[in-house]
This record gives sequence, C-alpha cells and structure tokens, in this order.
Amino acid sequence: MIIDFHNHYFPPTFVDAIQTGASNFRITEDAAGNPVLHSPGDFNVLVPGHRDLEYRSTVLNEASIDKQVITFTAPGTLIESPTRGAELACIINDGLAAGVARGEGRYLTLGHLPLHNPEASVTELERCMTELKMPGIMLFSNANGVPLADDRFHPLWEAGDRHGAIFYIHPTYPVGVAAMEEYMLMPMVGFLMDTTLAAAHLVYAGIPDRFPNTTWVLGHLGGAVPYLAERFDRGYEAFSHSRDRLSRPPSEVLKEFYYDTVNFDPACLRLAIEFAGADHILAGSDYPHMVGSIPKMLTSIRSLNLPKEEEAMILGGNAARLLTANQPSQTPT
Repeated sequence: MIIDFHNHYFPPTFVDAIQTGASNFRITEDAAGNPVLHSPGDFNVLVPGHRDLEYRSTVLNEASIDKQVITFTAPGTLIESPTRGAELACIINDGLAAGVARGEGRYLTLGHLPLHNPEASVTELERCMTELKMPGIMLFSNANGVPLADDRFHPLWEAGDRHGAIFYIHPTYPVGVAAMEEYMLMPMVGFLMDTTLAAAHLVYAGIPDRFPNTTWVLGHLGGAVPYLAERFDRGYEAFSHSRDRLSRPPSEVLKEFYYDTVNFDPACLRLAIEFAGADHILAGSDYPHMVGSIPKMLTSIRSLNLPKEEEAMILGGNAARLLTANQPSQTPT
C-alpha cells in the first residue's frame, strides 16, 4: 500500500467562501481559468488537483497511489481576523470531511485550526476529532509570529492529549517574511527554517514529553532537524536554562517524531532515516503544489535500495500504523 501523507486540498466551499465573503486573500485568475490566491510573499495557483477530487483520483490511479491524507495549506486562516479565521476553519474542516466521505476510502484527512484564536482552536480540535472523526490536526509552525510553545496553546495540547491526536507541523510564513519576498525565498528557505525552529522550541519547552498521548509529525523532512539535532544536544548540555523544562537530550525526543519525505534528495532521505529510523519516515509528495511531485516522491524513495520491508514501511506502512492507532474510523484498509 502507498499512502501519500503530505499533499494539499482546497475544499470548493472554502474557495466559494473567500470569493463571495470577507477575506484578506487577493484572488485573481490565471490564463487557464484557475483561481490564484495571493498572500504576502507567496501565492497558490489552484489547479484542478487542488480542488477537484475526481481529477485527483485519476492522477492517483495513474501513479498507483492507494491513499492520500489530504490537508489544507499555508497561510490558511491566519491572514484573516481571529473571528473570520474561526468561521473559515469550520468551513475548511467540513469540506475536508466531505472529501473523505466522497472518496469512499481513498482519502483521509487532518483538521485545520485558526491558531491565532486559541480558544476557538480548542473547540475546533474537539469537533474535528469527535464529530468529524479526524485522527488529528495539521498545525502551522507559528501563529502570526507566536510560537507553538507559547503558554496560550497549552489548552490545545491538553485537548490533543486527551484525544490521542496526531499533530502534523507544516510551515507557514516565518517572522521577517518581508526579507524573503524575492525569488520565492519564503517557501523555499523560510518554510524549512520555521519548521526547524518550531520543533526545537516545542522540544526544549518540554511539550511532547508533557503530553505523551500526542504524536508529532514534521513536514518537509523536518526542515533541518536531522542535520542540526546534534547541535541541539550540545546546546542542551552547554546552557542550563535549556534543561529547565526538558529532562533528556532534544535528539531523543526528536527521534520519536515522524518525518515526511518532501525533500526528494536521496542523501537527505538517508540522513533522516539514519536519524529517526525507517519506521518514522512517511512518504509525501506536496501534490499538487508547483514544487510537489508524486513521481519524485516515489523515485527518491525507491532509489535508496532499502530492504523491501523498510521501503514498504516508508511508502505506506508507517502511515497506516500511525493513522490506525489514532483513529479507527479512518483506518486505511
């Protein structure tokens, strides 16, 4: 079984809501008639694969992909007011759940939260995991500059811990995005650094250890986490305040995270496997973003010439195990 853990979907109801109602997205149309959503330093061309699940299923069939975990994408509702963000998050999650239902077993999903509205985020997490039967949440790496390790999010981690949530960290606009607007530096560099920063901050703050019933996943192979983990450990040893909330080296915690393969360089994949183990790597394509690729997802993993059982784990076995453990109603079969 092949499960693509990292890809993106815009529910048509969300697109309708921002076209007809209040939104801080600037919306244009490309020459092919696709909606284009503009936000600071970034844009998303909503090609058919972003918004049409029948079209997407055809693509998956051609690539022999069995299932996808469909999620929203940055900046999500963070560019809206907290109140409007909460409204749109409900629309997004209802649309994701509807997509799962229409897919007849092909799709699973993780919910979206208006993180700049922490109280509404707790309410929406509860709804996603009880009413909508989702196994967890895709979090952005910061909430308009507020780190995920901030105390205002502790009720969210408590709720996630009660439900055994998957928390999947996907990057969003980092602080200082104005310096990254040229050459698409924000998604190419800023995203990866913000994922790294978010993961390190959460671990030093002791949050994964404090909430042991949560499971953490990092997008884009963890940014630079596998590369920098040794340095995190040196900081833990050198600076006493780095041990205030953490009772073991950061690398030990980070090796318990999962990492998706949206870095198609085989050398980088080998580093991540060496760091976290083949049993903590999840196939991901970033489909249908312009920098995403289902073929590269597959060829990069297969080029490693791993033992067959390890390759099978990365291609889908790990995701199936993770999703089964967290939500039987979305169990891959």
